[in-house]
Amino acid sequence: MSALFDQLLGQFAASHHVGTLGLRDDSPYAPPELRPAAVLVAITDRPAPGILLTQRPESMPSHPGQVAFPGGKLEPGESNIAAALREAEEELGIDPAVVRVVGEAASFVTGSGYRLTPVLATVPADITIRPDPREVAGWFEAPLAHVLDFANHVPRVGMFGREETVQVERPYTEICWGDYRIWGITAGIIVNMAHRLAWQERVG
Repeated sequence: MSALFDQLLGQFAASHHVGTLGLRDDSPYAPPELRPAAVLVAITDRPAPGILLTQRPESMPSHPGQVAFPGGKLEPGESNIAAALREAEEELGIDPAVVRVVGEAASFVTGSGYRLTPVLATVPADITIRPDPREVAGWFEAPLAHVLDFANHVPRVGMFGREETVQVERPYTEICWGDYRIWGITAGIIVNMAHRLAWQERVG
């Protein structure tokens, strides 16, 4: 058994009341029809855990060049967990058999029209990553203690919208690690996980 998995499982089960704290509700700006989607928040099972993130190719039609979690739209009849595992396998070559799912976080609405569900899980420290260059320009493992530290969550404000004519000023969070800038939806999920996992209490 994994001590990290057990700790995450216990804290995640005890923090349902957190809900979408730290996440931005973009439902007023989303299209009327929402598409279900899921992402995998994969934490490496090591003494100093990390969190796996990807960088999207600049050629992608949506969110080019941004840091993201592996994930995407649900296929017909697919669950959030199944979709997150499938997308992680397609994007990073992660074998679903080695993933231990902790649970699903609260779903939230993105301005791009998704009802998005983060799926928290652990993966082995020595996991083999085989990124698909069509979907992933690169990948990295950021220290969990760094990205979950509220001191590293910088509030920002920017203009967002589906079209040039409906841009609105909205707050977002920025988390920097090395040369990587994590922001928007991905940073919001991390902030929510910081509340759910009470990381500051665990390491303090």
